[in-house]
Parts: sequence; structure tokens; C-alpha cells
Amino acid sequence: MIESSVALLGSTGSIGTQTVDVIRSLGMRITLLSARNSVDTIEKQIREFSPAAAVMTDPSAAEELKIRVADTKTKVYGGEDALSACVAECGAETVVNAVVGFAGLKPTVAAIESGKRIALANKETLVAGGELVTSLAKKHGVKIFPIDSEHSAIFQCLLASSKPADEVEKIILTGSGGPFRGKKWFDLRSVTPEQAVKHPTWNMGQKISVDSATLMNKGLEVIEAVRLFGVSPDKIEVVIHKESVIHSLVRFRDGAVIAQMSYPDMRLPISYALTYPGRVYPAAEPLDLASLGTLDFEEPDTETFKCLDYAYTALEMGGNATAALNGANEVAVERFLKREIGFCDIPRCVETALLGFAPTDNDLDGIIDADLQGRRIAAAVKKSW
Repeated sequence: MIESSVALLGSTGSIGTQTVDVIRSLGMRITLLSARNSVDTIEKQIREFSPAAAVMTDPSAAEELKIRVADTKTKVYGGEDALSACVAECGAETVVNAVVGFAGLKPTVAAIESGKRIALANKETLVAGGELVTSLAKKHGVKIFPIDSEHSAIFQCLLASSKPADEVEKIILTGSGGPFRGKKWFDLRSVTPEQAVKHPTWNMGQKISVDSATLMNKGLEVIEAVRLFGVSPDKIEVVIHKESVIHSLVRFRDGAVIAQMSYPDMRLPISYALTYPGRVYPAAEPLDLASLGTLDFEEPDTETFKCLDYAYTALEMGGNATAALNGANEVAVERFLKREIGFCDIPRCVETALLGFAPTDNDLDGIIDADLQGRRIAAAVKKSW
């Protein structure tokens, strides 16, 4: 049992429920749970872990949850502002942010400003608000531990160097290629949401599954790596690795390449973020190298899957362009899942948003403005056929 307390944001999603599994096995205490509107799941979590507080960012869901758990000691709050307030005031040592999308930014800022340790699965925090978030973390002496399998792998590989800033030649992000690896643009025009969310390797939520299918997820990870590890975009390469066994690599100036390998299981990076510098929870099945056979690698097809290049473009534009890119992508994915636009319209929305982006101030209000710009532009893009 590990004597530590956790605030778990986004507790009912894919990463959130796997984090619950890890916390349960480690014997950690949960002081705060949050979700958007999954009342059934969070009620079960409340009854198991007895947190001091729970937040539903959907106010109507909060009212329902209050009635359901009235016989417990857990206080229930509603709304996005309530989430940031509860994060700042909860007694947790670590905040696990598994919220999906831009909504994860404000509670991350609140957690950092209150001096809490951050275990971050919400990549949009660093994509949209990277410079602000990293500067705040430095100011408050807060450590950010990545939960993304790729960034956790990079973090672990960098431990091989005493001077990463001087010794790292390249960070190599791996990606499965998603369900449409090997397809061309004309093959993708009739893709359905059901096809796009069927990831060949990982069991993920709908939004991240679509991002994986468009390669936007890899683009967001490039931006996240730039902010998290303080490297320039030209030091980051992406390679397609369909088996998802090597989660990322680092090449050093002397020619050595360090890789982190395991079977695909998000409980491993979750456990590592919660227990660093220790390795406590047996999160993943031991890797059997002989049974793997061969491991395949190929370059990403950015002519077909343009979103990856758009992420690099947003980095080159600088300022809050990455926030506009992220906002546009969130709206585009939502519209695709509702069948308002086609799969190939997602990169069109993102490109249009970058072309129409007007620079904003580099503070929280400016980041929110940039996000809204991207959303408005993407919402106006018409279906191509």
C-alpha cells in the first residue's frame, strides 16, 4: 500500500477507469473525482473510494448525482469553474488529469498554482497552453509527469543522460498508424465514425481514436513533446510502428538509441507517473521477445494524413496557433462523429483554421481566444461532398 492521495479528473473515461485500477492496486486514497455526465460510473467510484468531493462539469448531471449519493459523505459540485476550485482546494498530493480536450487546461493551471504534483494524460493542456503551463510549473516548482505512453517512454529514455539538452540528437515518437494505415486519400472519403474509432491496438475513447486515425494524435504529441521536454520541433521525428511495442525512442549524439518497450497497456505509464521514481505496480505483462518475431517501421504518409504536418505548421507559426489548431480539431472530430462532415473534412477544418488564425496574447485569456477562433472557423467549414 502506498500512502498517497490522488485527485482523479476524468475518472469515468478510458484513461480514468484504468487509473482507478492502478490506484486500487496501489492502495492509494482518492480525495476528488470528476466526470462530465457519466453518473452511473462515478457513483460506483464514489461508493468504493469515498472521496471528499466529486464534480460533474454538466450541472444537470451534478444534480442527479447529489440525489444518488446523498447517503454518503461525498460533497457533489457542478460546473467547470467548480472543478478548478475543487482541484485547488482538495488535499491531494497528485492530480491525475485524464479530462478529454481543451476543458483540461483550467484545472491543470489550478493544480499547478496550488503546488500539486501533476500526472498528465490531457495532452491538450500542453498543446493549447504549453508555454503558459510550463512557465507556471517552473514558477511553482511543480513536476509534470506524462501519462501518454509515448511521452512516458521518452521521459524514461531521457533518464539515460545526465545532460539531455546537450546530448539528445533526436526524439523519435512512434505511432501505430491507426486503422487506416496504408490507405490513400481516395480510400478514405467514405469512412464512417464506426470504422474510425476501431483502433487496431489500443482501447481508447472516441475522440482520441479518431485523432489516431487522422494522425492528428501524433501531431498533438509532437507539440506536447516540444513543450514537455523543451526541444525544438526539428529534433522530433515520427515513425509508424504498427505493433505498438516500442513506445518511443531517443537517439543521442554518440549514436546510441534508447527505447522503452512493453506490450500496449496504459496502466504501465499511469503506474509510473503515480509512483516515480519507483516501479511498484506490475502493470504490464512481461515482454516475450522471442514470440514477437519482427517489429515493423515505416515513415508516416503525410500526403494522405495531413494533420501531422499541420501540427508542425502550427509550431512554426508560433504564439497560440497550436491552441487554434487544437480547437479546430476538437470541433471537426465532433462534427465527424455526428456525421455532419466526412473523415477527409477533418484536416480541411484544421487547415482552414490555421489560415484564418489571428494572433492573440500569450496568457490564459489569449489561449481561450485562440481556441475559440479555431472552433468558430472549423464549425463553418462545409462538407466537401
